[in-house]
Amino acid sequence: MVANTPASAAVTASASAPIGVFDSGVGGLSVLRHIRAQLPHEHLLYFADSGFAPYGDKPESVLVERSLAVSGFLIANGAKALVVACNTATVAAIKVLRAHYPDMPIVGVEPGLKPAAAASRNGKVGVLATSVTVAGAKFLLLRDQVSAASHAQFLLQGCPGLVDQIELGDLGSPAIRALLERYATPLLDQGADTLVLGCTHYPFVLPMLGEVIAQATSREIVLIDTGDAVARHLARLLGTAGLLNPGVETSGVKQSGVEASGLAAHGNVASAMLPATGESGTAGLAPSSATLQGFTSAGAPALSRAFANLLGIAPPVREVLI
Repeated sequence: MVANTPASAAVTASASAPIGVFDSGVGGLSVLRHIRAQLPHEHLLYFADSGFAPYGDKPESVLVERSLAVSGFLIANGAKALVVACNTATVAAIKVLRAHYPDMPIVGVEPGLKPAAAASRNGKVGVLATSVTVAGAKFLLLRDQVSAASHAQFLLQGCPGLVDQIELGDLGSPAIRALLERYATPLLDQGADTLVLGCTHYPFVLPMLGEVIAQATSREIVLIDTGDAVARHLARLLGTAGLLNPGVETSGVKQSGVEASGLAAHGNVASAMLPATGESGTAGLAPSSATLQGFTSAGAPALSRAFANLLGIAPPVREVLI
């Protein structure tokens, strides 16, 4: 049973309270690592809703109901802010969550169309995302706005099955390679020189995607991931609300993030800078007493393995039913 939480919860929240982060599964860990890097003193709650994954094939009404339930659980456990670390849930439910909790800092993730348009040299941008994301009214409105302002052409590609394979944990599997070839190669064949990773799961297969790109073209391809920008926006909202945990280092808020100036070249692939798989995302930072608690609607061992394999950490994990 999820406790009912008043909409004014964030008003009385303590700066030392945790930040709640959720995703349909382990993909949100790609956002979590940026939050840990930018805000190393913040306590964190992470909810992997793997028991209801994938979100990408669910109706919007179901996603709204589920997002409210998971958010309610995190708030009942003390969250002072929410990060919807899932593109699909953001498209479906972010407006409802903000209406339900109007005084709480809530950050969603959306495909980085603006930085992609700025980074593209020929104006052709491929977008890899779930089918729900690329069909969502919020996303299509953003596409139209960015296209009108930049004259960029966005080539949309839904990726059925890719999240499911990433959730299995074998990031080098032939099945993942086959899906990446199926979805990315047609975008490259159409001339895209920039690809947007429009799902928080996708950064974890960046190495294999780089191999697929190198096999398909000798052109330099820019890859856009918005995890760093989400963390910087979260830091700004917490600062404005007076909810930054004392001692938090905020100098990273002004880093270049996913803009073209913050891209690192790898062969013929340039990508938004990410910690390598297996790093904690806090390299070079002073030790912190910040805590991280994991929750999942599926088996706890699976999320524990994901924390270890993807972030190189071992926080406590608890299975819950909500």
